[in-house]
Amino acid sequence: MPVAAHNALRHIFSRFLPRNSCLLSAAASRAPHVPTFNNLRQYRATRPQMSTPSEIEAVVSRLENLGISAPALYDTPTLNIAGNPFDLFRASISKTLSEVSGVEADLIVPALEWTLTPDRGDLVIAIPRLRVKGRKPDELAAEWVEKYPSTPFLSKVAAKGPFMQFFFDPKLLYKIVIPEILNKDSMYGDAKIGAGKRVIVEFSSPNIAKPFHAGHLRSTIIGGFLSSLHERLGYEVIRINYLGDWGKQFGLLAIAFAKFGDEAELERDPINHLFKVYVTVSSAQAAEKDAGAAAEAVLALKALLEKEGISEEEKADLETKLVEAEIKAKDLAKVALEAATVLDKDHPLKDAKDIDPAYFIPRPIDSEAKAYFKRMEDGDEEALAVWKRFRELSITKYTTTYERLNIHYAEYSGESQISEASMQSVIDLLQQKGMLYEDRGAKLINFAQHSKKLGKALIQKSDGTSLYLTRDLGAAIERYEKYKFDKMIYVVAAQQDLHLAQLFKMMELCGFPWAKDMVHVNFGMVQGMSTRRGTVVFLDTILEETKDAMHEVMKKNQAKYEQVENPEEVADLVGISAIMIQDMQSKRVNNYKFDWSRMLSFEGDTGPYLQYAHSRLCSVERRAEITHDQLMAADFSLLTEPIAEELIRTLAQYPDVLMNAHRNYEPSTVVSYLFRLTHIVSSCYNILWVAGQELPLATARMALYSSAREVLKSGMILLGLTPVERM
Repeated sequence: MPVAAHNALRHIFSRFLPRNSCLLSAAASRAPHVPTFNNLRQYRATRPQMSTPSEIEAVVSRLENLGISAPALYDTPTLNIAGNPFDLFRASISKTLSEVSGVEADLIVPALEWTLTPDRGDLVIAIPRLRVKGRKPDELAAEWVEKYPSTPFLSKVAAKGPFMQFFFDPKLLYKIVIPEILNKDSMYGDAKIGAGKRVIVEFSSPNIAKPFHAGHLRSTIIGGFLSSLHERLGYEVIRINYLGDWGKQFGLLAIAFAKFGDEAELERDPINHLFKVYVTVSSAQAAEKDAGAAAEAVLALKALLEKEGISEEEKADLETKLVEAEIKAKDLAKVALEAATVLDKDHPLKDAKDIDPAYFIPRPIDSEAKAYFKRMEDGDEEALAVWKRFRELSITKYTTTYERLNIHYAEYSGESQISEASMQSVIDLLQQKGMLYEDRGAKLINFAQHSKKLGKALIQKSDGTSLYLTRDLGAAIERYEKYKFDKMIYVVAAQQDLHLAQLFKMMELCGFPWAKDMVHVNFGMVQGMSTRRGTVVFLDTILEETKDAMHEVMKKNQAKYEQVENPEEVADLVGISAIMIQDMQSKRVNNYKFDWSRMLSFEGDTGPYLQYAHSRLCSVERRAEITHDQLMAADFSLLTEPIAEELIRTLAQYPDVLMNAHRNYEPSTVVSYLFRLTHIVSSCYNILWVAGQELPLATARMALYSSAREVLKSGMILLGLTPVERM
């Protein structure tokens, strides 16, 4: 190993290891022993390890081969110099600027920021962030630019008011970035910030026996993205689907299926049939509720009329209201009876021409559903067998849909899986902590003393029934005991912001040290849908519609269509891309209205456009017929065009993009980057020709295009898409 590299590695390792390490003492007399990753595990909690020593050694060797001295780098372990080109340049800039300015490099690294446009450089630093007293920032910027020495990392350093702008040398970027991408393929951009750490991601969480509709899409694709992103950054990821699989609604579904269900339909199309049953019984239940309320209003008016001491005027007014109420009650009773007989063809009053509205005051359907659910809670084997069958059929159907979206789970959990013992232990713990107070037999927590925004929360009803907060805290405790996670992410709609904030505060007040590791990733809603009245657009329907629409578009170009071996599969993949990208391309907190015209649009920045961009790059590669070895040996000095420089700068940003997405939990961060990348690639086609060029020039350009394709493919897979090679 060259002496310079030897010394650089020794200096780098001194940052990672204790002062009395035998590795350092031995290094003075022989070549340094490179510690394995496990040697550094105990330091990870306080000093995040971004690059392993062996990876750093490889970087040093590569730089030596390019004629660059490794000591020119600031050797902080917080920079991923082995996997992130921007971090490599940050390491050079922070060390050199520290020597020029006297400011600690530790202050410089976090102050180096991206620029909005290439004309402002690749990185920029606002001098006021360095907190140098007694001098004007614009004067310091001009002075430090004047003193900044020429380095192989930068083509230019400029002062712009209180800012310093750093322009990367594109010649060095080509030599570093393209081989890095072509060697790592889709692993380019990976990091190790999560190495040795476990994260749970809870997402999707649909309700049992209801079809997976577009309202679940946001949680599913955001959760899928975050799971994949954390895996790319070194975490062990446990994906959990916490199903809505318990409650009175299952009693409602069970009694309805017994009366209205069809075994043949259940076997043929289980989930849609169960949903049809659910909508029918829900409609009957709602009609029953309206009729019962109207009948109660009639009785209330009659009671008022029987009171002593009312005036003749009051009596006349009440009699008028009573007549109107009786008419309304009879009309609603007829509606309720019609709905009940649709549900139950053998209803005892099916042939009745007239019915007393008071029949619906006890809410027969509601009462029967409550009784059935009580049987489930009491462990009735017959009732639980029906519930278990509905649950298993639902999971089987969900799994098929998830596979279509490239989603998989380690665990299908649910409200039913949280034991009574866990929930009781939660109640006991809250009681011991003095957090509960009683109100008419119910148990509540008053969060107002900790945060006014959190208000009060019901923990247990007066009848002893536990609520969502109790179950969710019980679930979190059981998960920590099982997985010992380092972070748990709940991907849940913004409508549940208060609920999650109360849950996290409960964890904190209970004294759980892992309470600080809870993250709520919220999102806006898909508006204009309802599951209760049947006015819902199912995801399976959307997938089929978009597949068919994309298939028709593909057929319009018959020549290309004939080259696609599996057009229906490709149409399905491109259709799924259309659905997922239209959902992910804006900030996740934004609501959007469900709109078929938007869903099926193939113009502008869309999923089909990304697929087209990828397939076109594949086509360029196929026609060029240049091998991987030839690409790795390309002469990058032939890449002199400004558009090529813009593309290589953009490709260098990809690892940073993943880190930014990790910080903000935003799929749109990656989506926006991919659109910017594909727009630049599109601009390259008119300038950077491959066909008809001399082999050295064609090879250099093809290496750049192949790198772009690898990054595009990587980003698409990260988002949950399956890139197609022909369309």
